[in-house]
Amino acid sequence: MSQFKYIKLLIPLIFMVFLQTCNQQRKLVKLQMQEKPIVELKHVKLRGKLRVITDYNSTNYFIYKGRTMGFQYEMLKALAKHMNVKLELTVSNDLVSAFDALERGDVDLLGMNLAVTGDRVENFNFTVPHSQSRQVLIQINDSIRPVGYVSEKSQLFGKQIHVPKGSSFEERLNRISNVGDNDIEIVPVNQMEVEELISKVANREISYTIADENVAMVNQTYYPNIDIRTHLSEPQNLAWALRKGTDELTKDINMWLIDFQKTREYKIIYRRYFKSSRIEEMLQSEYFTLKSGKISEYDDLLKKNAKLIDWDWRLLSALVYQESNFNPKARSWVGAFGLMQLMPETAYRYDVDTLSTPQENVEAGVKHLKYLEAKLDKTLGDKTDKLEFLLASYNVGLGHILDARRLAQKNGKDPDQWKGSVDYYLLNKSKPEFFNDPVVKYGYCRGQEPYWYVIKILDRYKHYKNMALTDQASS
Repeated sequence: MSQFKYIKLLIPLIFMVFLQTCNQQRKLVKLQMQEKPIVELKHVKLRGKLRVITDYNSTNYFIYKGRTMGFQYEMLKALAKHMNVKLELTVSNDLVSAFDALERGDVDLLGMNLAVTGDRVENFNFTVPHSQSRQVLIQINDSIRPVGYVSEKSQLFGKQIHVPKGSSFEERLNRISNVGDNDIEIVPVNQMEVEELISKVANREISYTIADENVAMVNQTYYPNIDIRTHLSEPQNLAWALRKGTDELTKDINMWLIDFQKTREYKIIYRRYFKSSRIEEMLQSEYFTLKSGKISEYDDLLKKNAKLIDWDWRLLSALVYQESNFNPKARSWVGAFGLMQLMPETAYRYDVDTLSTPQENVEAGVKHLKYLEAKLDKTLGDKTDKLEFLLASYNVGLGHILDARRLAQKNGKDPDQWKGSVDYYLLNKSKPEFFNDPVVKYGYCRGQEPYWYVIKILDRYKHYKNMALTDQASS
């Protein structure tokens, strides 16, 4: 039986056990909610965003062919939608600093696979489980290296095992070590996620590490020489963590999780990351950014051209993804074409057409960005929000942006401020009372498109910065 078929058979069994073991806990939460009404934390609502730390790995959060994906990422997006707030995601693979940030109040939630242990429960609130998994030992397959193979916990003594510092894996090893006659040589590693340690085992840089079984199974498709058969724990609940004292927010998230896990949307998300055969395809892809550092096949082209406008190449990549999904043959219903979706009249100005190469299309698009930037430099008094103005101008045309600035100024708003000022008038420029105003020169505009265009590109840029290697940005 292939490794992936084994995964497909085993994970549903674990999932069924997880649902059964969580049933009592869910009933208790429901009773608590009936006793006391939900009170949303006002500061989260007023802030308009839920601040979350997650970790990047092959299941939780990653980029594939330019698209942001991951089990935790999609769950957290659904939670933010439920709360009607924006998801502000920070990436950290250092558990110690992540828990410190949570305790200080720098973030609201740790959206990770966190084992619910006794020590952690004393210091933090935990949600109901979002999944369940066993801890397994990661080692080289015994058929390749039988010497030193560990088949049971008693054989761990005297072995050197690397684990992320502050993780439940470290806690588990300490517990095992305390009941034995010999010590386990535990090596806590700072700022290194478990998948990095798995790769070190696969490359024979270290001998052993520990991982949750669901993560280990996915990684086994990428590293077929690792062995994950030795279980070190019974199935454990994995949940999200919040600060002590945030009881109402915890209860609200719990109620949402309880209901959400019954939905078709949750089942699709779960299946996508733990039961789909496409996971193996993604892990092996050259454009699985977590492993390769690449976003698309056009990285080198975009790095070269980003320098011409003093942009981070990952920002230009985010724009190109939004425009064409990195498809050089993309055509829109209004006639825009190529990687940068140039309109025919714009393309004509830069001497390109539908027969031009992807390189010529990108060069023309960057020249147009440079042209728009020069216009905005002469227009904006305060250039703090110039990037937002530039992106919107590239999408809908400079004329409509100038109209929105005039509307903002007429109504006592700052015409140099994007959020809460010009973006509002651009968003509403499809309404007669706005586009018929005497200060408007370019008429009707479907303002929702550029409004969301700016938000999506800047959001995707943040994800690309989380994933794409920084040394590539300066190459």
